[in-house]
Amino acid sequence: MDIEIDLTKSVDENAGNYFNLAKKAKKKLAGAKEAVEMSKKKLEKLQQEEDKFMEREIKKLEKKERKKEWYEKFHWFISSEDFLCIGGKDATSNEIVIKKHTDKDDLVFHTDMAGSPFFVIKNGQEATEITIEETAQAVGVYSKAWKLGHTTADVFYVKPEQVSKEAQSGEYMSKGSFMVRGKTTYLHPKLEYAIGLLNDEIIGGPVTAIKKKTKNFVKVISGKMKKSSLAKKIRSKLKGGDLDDIIKFLPAGGAEIKK
Repeated sequence: MDIEIDLTKSVDENAGNYFNLAKKAKKKLAGAKEAVEMSKKKLEKLQQEEDKFMEREIKKLEKKERKKEWYEKFHWFISSEDFLCIGGKDATSNEIVIKKHTDKDDLVFHTDMAGSPFFVIKNGQEATEITIEETAQAVGVYSKAWKLGHTTADVFYVKPEQVSKEAQSGEYMSKGSFMVRGKTTYLHPKLEYAIGLLNDEIIGGPVTAIKKKTKNFVKVISGKMKKSSLAKKIRSKLKGGDLDDIIKFLPAGGAEIKK
């Protein structure tokens, strides 16, 4: 390092100049170090955001790649006893559930209220009261009783041969409607449902059915929150899950998280 001496100035003055230059250099060095640290933090933050973005994109791709089961187009859940339970979402799917997906060993559920879903327990005649009560709860939750703010519903079940499209003389059976004949068994389930997260997948159904499969779940009851707002709140509590999947399991009409 070369040092220049100004011969017109004294030794102290020259020393003072270099002292001032050293102070400026030190400040610049401190500023440079601070800028480097800030750049490192920004870079780390960008890296974290990139990692989160990639994780979300990978999950989206995995979701698209996952082959959906045939019953996922309906209301559905797997009971505590591992019975598949499916229900119609509207008149058309009610028609499909009964006509195409109901076999002689199943059980059929419905309510006396117009616009309610038909639910079917596959191989339901082998099920116990546990699955039967869970299915009754699902029917009640997706019925008009939920929209009306009821806390319970009257749900009945019959065997498949008791359900027919044959109307009484002079009557007409509209799409999604069926005639039920013979003895019916009624249940009065509590109207509450559960939404849970299992292996990064959203599942929904009667509380006892979901509780058996995951500890990470919330209960919902009839309320005033819109589906979209409630879905965001549920995802926050579950710390994961797809909003669209949560919305699919929520009943029509307002709802809220049960405290």
